[in-house]
This record gives sequence, structure tokens and C-alpha cells, in this order.
Amino acid sequence: TMPRMTVDPNYCKGCGLCIAACPKKIIRFSENINAKGYNYAECFEQEKCIACKMCYVTCPDVAITIEK
Repeated sequence: TMPRMTVDPNYCKGCGLCIAACPKKIIRFSENINAKGYNYAECFEQEKCIACKMCYVTCPDVAITIEK
């Protein structure tokens, strides 16, 4: 299966650390806003994800899931 990076909008506070950490630069802020009023992070090019987990380890809110 393809690697997949997903962000749980309910936990993301839009800090942007995962965006800075991603070596492939495939994470951005969503135009959508979560219940807490934050533009949460999203992966916009799943097919380029290499499941390196840099975003996962950087996330202070444990909002990211990586599937290999």
C-alpha cells in the first residue's frame, strides 16, 4: 500500500511544525477551520509521501497518523 499521512483536525492547532519538517514539502494549512478555530494541516500530495515520520515526530499534539 501507499504511505499515507493524515491529520486529525480535532487535535491540530495549526502550529505549522509539520509543514517545516516535511522533506517533501507536501503539507500545508487547510482552508478549512476546525472546531477550535484553527486552520489545520493537511497533506496535499499523498502520492509523494515517503512515510519518513518527520511530521509525526514533530507534532506536539499527536494529531498526525502515518500509515505505511
